[in-house]
Amino acid sequence: MRDHTPLPNLTTLKDQARRLRSRLGAHGETIGHSKALELIAAQHGFNDWNTLHAALGNRPGPESLAPGARVTGAYLGQPFSARVVGIQAITSAPGSFRVSLDLDEAVDVVTFDSFSAFRKRVNGVIGKDGSSRERTSNGRPQLELSWA
Repeated sequence: MRDHTPLPNLTTLKDQARRLRSRLGAHGETIGHSKALELIAAQHGFNDWNTLHAALGNRPGPESLAPGARVTGAYLGQPFSARVVGIQAITSAPGSFRVSLDLDEAVDVVTFDSFSAFRKRVNGVIGKDGSSRERTSNGRPQLELSWA
């Protein structure tokens, strides 16, 4: 049975499946990508990947977000929960939205051990799936949002 916690976006779910495959492979258990997707779907309370994918397609897009809305996600790979401060459709790039977030707790955006750089306010551009087109060096979106 599925609880009603907000679902991660499609990019995040596929990333979870890749990490699952990698982790299982490191322990000698090889599974295909489709099996990993099915396991991720089950983890989120769905019968199969197709049902989960359909649920993602049916959820409201960023245009339903408004200032004050609560979101969760990751910024430069660091998980966060936040309040939307502002959101604006970008007319020159249909399907893109400029978003400004006030994070509940500042995240450290530096992975180097000798110093830190904390961010409490984050701005970015996301697509309808809640992910930025800009990527980190490991290929993950710089900003990933999930909302109810």
